[in-house]
Amino acid sequence: MKIKSGDLILILSADNKTFLLKVEEGRKLHTHKGIIDLDDAIGRSMGDSINSSLGNQFFLLEPTVEDRMMKVRRLTQIVYPKDASMIIMNTGITSGMHVIECGIGSGAFTILLSEVVSPNGMVYAYDKKEEFMENALSNIEFAGYRKYVKPRIADSREGFKESDVDAVLLDLPFPWECVPQSADALRGGGRLASVSPTLNQVEKTVEIMKNSGFVMINTKEILMRNYIINTGRSRPADRMIGHTAYITTGRKTLHRGNALND
Repeated sequence: MKIKSGDLILILSADNKTFLLKVEEGRKLHTHKGIIDLDDAIGRSMGDSINSSLGNQFFLLEPTVEDRMMKVRRLTQIVYPKDASMIIMNTGITSGMHVIECGIGSGAFTILLSEVVSPNGMVYAYDKKEEFMENALSNIEFAGYRKYVKPRIADSREGFKESDVDAVLLDLPFPWECVPQSADALRGGGRLASVSPTLNQVEKTVEIMKNSGFVMINTKEILMRNYIINTGRSRPADRMIGHTAYITTGRKTLHRGNALND
């Protein structure tokens, strides 16, 4: 794959520092290892390398969705890839689906959702703060997914414009207050997922989910530890990504009240 002007690339230094940017003619990237002239990248293949003004080697790589998520400009906490990928698996979100996300935060999770529902699906992104929405949409545009997102500047507690959607994702400080509205927006069998940092939030959310006709309610936490691999002396990394959030999921039935007790 030849690199051309306008492409999004990941530039990797020999000491594993990464830079995500769009290739533009005449643009230069200032790094800790010298200045990179991006004109040198145009016409080269992904996986090739170029040298900086100081003679240091940098590799030209195709960015993954995770790269795009982790490089967003953050005004809020983000849903980390380890949690986001589990939510996608648990909710069964796939190409062509219509999904409500609230709130959008910095847009990191929205990027993954957009990739998954493309090319025929849509993400309806809710947030009541215009500053967050503006920043998130800028991040999503940069990552190349803007056409899969319809922004809604609104308070999720007041309900949603959409109906019969496939999934609703809540990343809010008060998710339990939006569970009934989520049930109204979901199709029968549609899935709800909530991301919360504390168990107090989870308890309140699960109670309302049970009373709103949701079944197969499950809460889990994902911990991730990397390993340092060197022949004869491999070991776990000193640091790990521990608690980031509790993930609660459930499926909507066509019953109101506690569906299992009807």
